Amino acid sequence: MLLKPHRPRNRSHTLAQRLAAGGAALATVAAGLAGAAVLTAGATLAQFAAAPAAAAVDNGLALAPQMGFNDWNAFGCNVSEQLIEQTADAFVSSGLKAAGYTYVNIDDCWMTHSRDASGRLVPDPAKFPDGIKGTADYVHARGLKLGIYEDAGTATCAGYPGSLGHETTDAQTFADWGVDYLKYDNCNNNSDGSRQDFVNRYTAMGNALKATGRPILYSLCEWGQQSPWEWAGGVGNSWRTTGDIGDSWSSMIGIAHQNQPLAAYAGPGAWNDPDMLEVGNGGMTDTEYRTHFSLWSEMAAPLLIGTDVRTASAATLAILGNTDVIAVDQDALGKQGTVVSNSGGLVVMSKPLADGGRAVTLTNENTGAQTVSTTVSALGIGGASSYAVKDLWSKATSTTTGSISASVPAHGTVMLRVTPGTPVPPPTGVNALSDLPWTSAVSGWGPVERDHSNGEQAAGDGHTLTIGGVTYAKGLGVHAASDISFHTGGLCTRFSADVGVDDEVGANGSVDFQVYRDGTLVADSGTRTGNDPPARLTAGLTGGGTLRLVVTDAGDGINYDHADWAGATVACGSGPTAGTHALSDVAWESAVSGWGPVEHDRSNGEQAAGNGHTLTIGGVTYAKGLGVHAVSRITYYLAGNCRTLTTDVGVDDESTAGGSVDFQVYRDSTLAADSGVVTNNDSARHLTADLTGAMELTLVVTDGGDGNTYDHADWAGPVLAC
Repeated sequence: MLLKPHRPRNRSHTLAQRLAAGGAALATVAAGLAGAAVLTAGATLAQFAAAPAAAAVDNGLALAPQMGFNDWNAFGCNVSEQLIEQTADAFVSSGLKAAGYTYVNIDDCWMTHSRDASGRLVPDPAKFPDGIKGTADYVHARGLKLGIYEDAGTATCAGYPGSLGHETTDAQTFADWGVDYLKYDNCNNNSDGSRQDFVNRYTAMGNALKATGRPILYSLCEWGQQSPWEWAGGVGNSWRTTGDIGDSWSSMIGIAHQNQPLAAYAGPGAWNDPDMLEVGNGGMTDTEYRTHFSLWSEMAAPLLIGTDVRTASAATLAILGNTDVIAVDQDALGKQGTVVSNSGGLVVMSKPLADGGRAVTLTNENTGAQTVSTTVSALGIGGASSYAVKDLWSKATSTTTGSISASVPAHGTVMLRVTPGTPVPPPTGVNALSDLPWTSAVSGWGPVERDHSNGEQAAGDGHTLTIGGVTYAKGLGVHAASDISFHTGGLCTRFSADVGVDDEVGANGSVDFQVYRDGTLVADSGTRTGNDPPARLTAGLTGGGTLRLVVTDAGDGINYDHADWAGATVACGSGPTAGTHALSDVAWESAVSGWGPVEHDRSNGEQAAGNGHTLTIGGVTYAKGLGVHAVSRITYYLAGNCRTLTTDVGVDDESTAGGSVDFQVYRDSTLAADSGVVTNNDSARHLTADLTGAMELTLVVTDGGDGNTYDHADWAGPVLAC
């Protein structure tokens, strides 16, 4: 294998020169912190997250990340027609073409130092005796595609003619030659350092390529200087997010850290590009190369081989040709994986897949073996009784009910495909959604949070859910755009939540909350901003198998879109049948008594179960009812089927030394009946409560304000009409 020639890390500019020019290259915020967020110079994390991803350029290309070869990492300027044609042949004979590798790309140094008399680029006749057209014909005859290199400056990084000011001519030249891919670099760019200059230069070539009428994949290579993830999606098919990669662990893992926070900006036709692959070039171990290939696939990055495939070892070809890992990179859903945990050099990433599963990387960045663990809930997948797990490198298969763990070698990665089995429906009753497992969950920035707001990138960095000054103990915090699904199994009837932008972002943020029953939109909040109070959102779910909660950015980008599904609940089950029922014969959802248990058809005789007596108030006995001790709370699920509750209430006669209570009946969260304070000296009081439309009935007994001494309280003869 040829040694990789020296190439300056930042092409023709040093980092200091780039910063001075105002086009800041990406730099880690805190050196040495694994997984640190990466920002352009002077930017805050909030600013970094603020701009929306542009819509994908409309050329129909790169619906999955591009796969192929680029000669630079292994050969530098030593490119030739022979190398490109032999590489195309090796793609076919090695099985790389069958694995999905399509583009055979020429990098810098392919041309002469001068344009011809008509201003067209001239292939070096010694390197390309048949010209680029002849080379393209050879590559096309093998069922592959040809890529070429140019620069958005006056000269390429190696000093050959650049395309700045020649975009129309060069784009048409490439089309005439049969080129299928353009990598467009950023050296010698004469830039004033502004973002607009970068946008103008790269858009000029994008428009010129489109005008040719030939489908040419457009790969922007401006090294992440002007945060291209924020604007390049409408210009080209991929954009470099970092400086050049080197064939070392430190370079590779550092670039991975820079690219990991950018998942919200990637999607079909528009990809974050952390640079080409170094697999096989000799600067890392095979374990480290497997990590390299795993992370690039998990991040839905372009897979461009940067080694000599003609002489590649069996181990190198086994890494590059792992079709299980490639399938993750090429997954039709088009999601970039995100970091779900990062502690002590142990990093877990999760990538949603089109089949409802997750691709998972367990990476150990330390110098000794470590155990790396996670759970299906942390991966954003849940609700099944079991999960199939496939190791994409060892090919071993297993199952789990929730926990995932592996011993990972130093600088190694275990890559898994986790697929849920049959989902488990929610239990009967009104369930807090934040207590239920979801079947899938994606948040546009950071993870979906349970019972906290989304505080940006890190898990658990949010706060109490608060909308318009109202706080909520339960709910889901997300960042637009987000998508969460729950399995309801046709058993649930109603969804409800308060929705809005969390107060932690002030007046910022603009979102739209949408509820889907299977594929049907059943509720839509309309646009909610940081200035709005909470809005109540309810939806009928009867007959649906899946509840899906979506938050969009309301069309103005993902700027501070911290969105709360506050107090979100789902009501499941059929409730009591039609007719009248003795309430003591109906199963409750939950029951709590202040002293001893809730008793069926007996009084509460203090601590032990069953030590009460016949329910008796003021000398009147009752065969049916509930005996409790203040403070108590009993909840029944009604599913909107019942009309009224009638009951007598009072302190049981067995309580002769005192007793003072208050009986309250709630229709959902609304007080429907209240006895007022009742003592052991009072006869029974009769209550009637209207339950029309109620999903839940809750019976509450308070201590009457004087403590819970001898507060033996009877719900005597309660009858539920449904």
